[in-house]
Amino acid sequence: MEVTYFFDPACPFTWRTSRWLVAVAPERDLTVQWRAFSLSILNSGSEIPEQFRAPMAASNKALRLVEALRADHRHDDIAAFYTELGTRTHEGGAALSDEVVVQAAEAAGIVDPASVLEDASWDEAVRESHEFAFGSAGPDIGTPVLLVEGAARALHGPVIGDVPGRDEALAIWDAVVPLARSDTFFTLKRGRS
Repeated sequence: MEVTYFFDPACPFTWRTSRWLVAVAPERDLTVQWRAFSLSILNSGSEIPEQFRAPMAASNKALRLVEALRADHRHDDIAAFYTELGTRTHEGGAALSDEVVVQAAEAAGIVDPASVLEDASWDEAVRESHEFAFGSAGPDIGTPVLLVEGAARALHGPVIGDVPGRDEALAIWDAVVPLARSDTFFTLKRGRS
């Protein structure tokens, strides 16, 4: 089954959900397509606090690389890049920066990532991907967005606090698929404690 995962690398909840999806994929024979979802685009027009500006700018550059790799059908390279980036930032505690994005890309085996990271012509592909995700799951959504094969619309989420163990991860997947494919379902939520 093919699933498309739209993500912004700056979001820690999106990172955890991606690790859940990566763990579930071989167990449920999933092919994951990775695409851009931009928190910068989502929050355009809002005042962004100073401490988030540099990480969001670095995330925007990372999304350029995601869409450039996707254009070349290099989803495994996107997965490797996101794994390297998230391991450094969300698990390792490094601040998301241009330097960390380059290091993660190079560690994922991507040759000359800086040429794409600095190429603003990829911003339109990022915007198109973001708008597709938002239009498929929105309004009132954020990252991540999950589009399951056979579903008419995408879902925002699942948003998880911690990466679950195998049995719980599979149970969540097995619950998400019928909800994603339901034409009448639109939300299920509980507050964070």
